[in-house]
Amino acid sequence: MAIMIPAWVDGNLQPVEKLEAHLRGLKHKAISVFVMSSERILIQQRAMGKYHTPGLWANTCCTHPDWNEAPDTCAPRRLNEELGITKLPLHHRGQVEYRADVGGGLIEHEVVDVYVGEALGDLSIAPNPDEVMATRWVSHTDLRAQLKATPAAFTPWLHIYMARHSDMIFGAMAAP
Repeated sequence: MAIMIPAWVDGNLQPVEKLEAHLRGLKHKAISVFVMSSERILIQQRAMGKYHTPGLWANTCCTHPDWNEAPDTCAPRRLNEELGITKLPLHHRGQVEYRADVGGGLIEHEVVDVYVGEALGDLSIAPNPDEVMATRWVSHTDLRAQLKATPAAFTPWLHIYMARHSDMIFGAMAAP
């Protein structure tokens, strides 16, 4: 079954098949979640079966809402589907837009609702192997260093978030 996501076509928001939106580089809605634990960020390594950017490290969860799905509904749903994380309060930090070549002739042109959740104590993580092959906690400072040292190991959107939107996402933690 084709996944239909909200995309702008000729200036109107319409349901478009996800792969088609990426092939055509259509601007479309997306969600990004950053789960934090004090000074650490939970990042995920995308499963090798993903149709773009397989094996690359990304923020905790990134996805597209289904057609007619509210961002506030999509974010916790996908956090559970990808990582088995439930009952974690998420806070909307704002919206960003970016356009990035993700390889294979595919373009992510996204209008992203960004959410942050603070994990208190032990957080149960159960990655879905169809979505995620690994997770790890990393400090903001170490993530910046790793992005610089091994840029090809990370998704284009994580580079964009850290370079252009870090203050909005991480607040005081983003200060150099």
